[in-house]
Amino acid sequence: MCRGGRMFAPTKTWRRWHRRVNIMQKRYAICSALAASALPALVMSKGHRIEEIPELPLVVEDKVEGYKKTKEAVLLLKKLKAWNDIKKVYASQRMRAGKGKMRNRRRIQRRGPCIIYNEDNGIIRAFRNIPGITLLNVNKLNLLRLAPGGHVGRFCIWTESAFRKLDDLYGTWRKAATLKSDYNLPMHKMTNTDIGRIMRSQEIQKALRAPKKKIQRRVLKKNPLKNLRIMIKLNPYAKTMRRNTILRHARNHKLKEEKKAKAQAKLAAEAPAAPKAEPPAKKAKTAKAAKPAAKAKAEA
Repeated sequence: MCRGGRMFAPTKTWRRWHRRVNIMQKRYAICSALAASALPALVMSKGHRIEEIPELPLVVEDKVEGYKKTKEAVLLLKKLKAWNDIKKVYASQRMRAGKGKMRNRRRIQRRGPCIIYNEDNGIIRAFRNIPGITLLNVNKLNLLRLAPGGHVGRFCIWTESAFRKLDDLYGTWRKAATLKSDYNLPMHKMTNTDIGRIMRSQEIQKALRAPKKKIQRRVLKKNPLKNLRIMIKLNPYAKTMRRNTILRHARNHKLKEEKKAKAQAKLAAEAPAAPKAEPPAKKAKTAKAAKPAAKAKAEA
């Protein structure tokens, strides 16, 4: 490997970084993210600590836009019971696992509240040093901040003027938006989203048929060629055939054994008697063994 060698197929700066998206689709996505931020179930499922906050969406006075000190912002969050979400961010601060540590992405943390304001009279300087906080201008809402990772349900804190301006930006169902040409909010597909209540209503219950409570259990299909009981159900004579087969095999086996025994007896009768083998001769005693025996006789 040579020092200072080039990279194969390097990533080009003229890569197609962005994708064109229709303006109406962008607006629809932002409207969906804003609507989801007002549902406690979706906000809590995102991991935000909103158990003690007074209401959702959370709207504060416009004088908050004039805060210039971080201690004022901290005091406000503690009064609103939103400081629990900041404590969650502090507890989640950790080192990134993986190679991102080498690429200037060493530390990671959870997301906190999103502060949405109308005019910056110092609010950015007050909130920017609190970890996890995201500041957005209501005129330039960013979808990737309202729904990080494509998951809706960001905890948003609004100033009063920013919240009122939403009607001018996106309109209502009675009046079109004044700051956008020919745009109004997307209509709901359902006027009542309580499906359980709709299904239990008398009008729906009258139109429905009675529930089928009888359980029909499927019979397990078995192979009659492998299962004798199923074969007998299909063909009752199969039992007689199987019995006859077993008896025939037993009879044939008996005849074969008798024939084999007769053949062995016949061979034994025809074969000549084999001569008896002579017993092996006794070995002569060695001289060393004979001397002690002779000495013992002499002493006797």
